[in-house]
Amino acid sequence: MKIFIATGNKKKIGEIKPLLEGYEVLSIADGIEIPEVIEDKDTFEGNSQKKALEIAKYLNMVTVADDSGLMVEALKGDLGVYSARYAGEDSTDLENNQKLIRELFDKENKKAKFVSVISVAKPNGEVYSFRGEVHGMIIEKARGENGFGYDPHFYYEPLEKTFAELTLEEKNKISHRANALLKMKNEIEKILKS
Repeated sequence: MKIFIATGNKKKIGEIKPLLEGYEVLSIADGIEIPEVIEDKDTFEGNSQKKALEIAKYLNMVTVADDSGLMVEALKGDLGVYSARYAGEDSTDLENNQKLIRELFDKENKKAKFVSVISVAKPNGEVYSFRGEVHGMIIEKARGENGFGYDPHFYYEPLEKTFAELTLEEKNKISHRANALLKMKNEIEKILKS
């Protein structure tokens, strides 16, 4: 069974692919070209479903897509679906992180959570979504070289590390994306047979 991962983010592909062991997993890294899908929904569920459905129909292949982001309590859950463009439409990870640290500078509450919604779509229009979350806090000073996005500032207390200090193996055990993918993995056989 072929499954396509609908993302252009190579680091996301690297996180998702090992969790779909046993399937023939394809992505743009395999030379498959896909159209850009405008993520214009106001929820993680809406964006991941839209992306998965459009690409599944375009490729005529089961497609996995995710939408994920950071929600920060002191900012009333802000960032959310705008996490990747928090500092502006073409902002870099560094610019987004700098804006986040500025916004939290005088706030006592630094609690945050990463949210990921993974959607699986079939070419016939069926779509299933799975939500994963992981709770932590934002620290001012960046730590670690791994990961991407807000990982250097997202401190995970149980391991006393930022997400950027975790190995991929460690991250794939506890991350928001791993939690969503685990839920998906438990249902994928049923989804593919239905």
